[in-house]
Amino acid sequence: MESPTHSINNLFTQLGLASDDASIAHFIQTHRAASNVVLSEASFWTPAQSAFLREEILKDADWAEVIDQLNAELHA
Repeated sequence: MESPTHSINNLFTQLGLASDDASIAHFIQTHRAASNVVLSEASFWTPAQSAFLREEILKDADWAEVIDQLNAELHA
């Protein structure tokens, strides 16, 4: 199995969010998503962030794996 192209830290940087480990952990703890909410439709994203997440998953782009990881963590 290949290593993911991007890390969760890179994803947070791409989304314009603080990307150090402590900030990411805090974001995940304070932004849990209901199980029936699609990640890109969660209320805490800006329209640009939401569009990026949706488009990258639909294209199954190299960001998709780390977006899936974030999705799992926010729905845990």
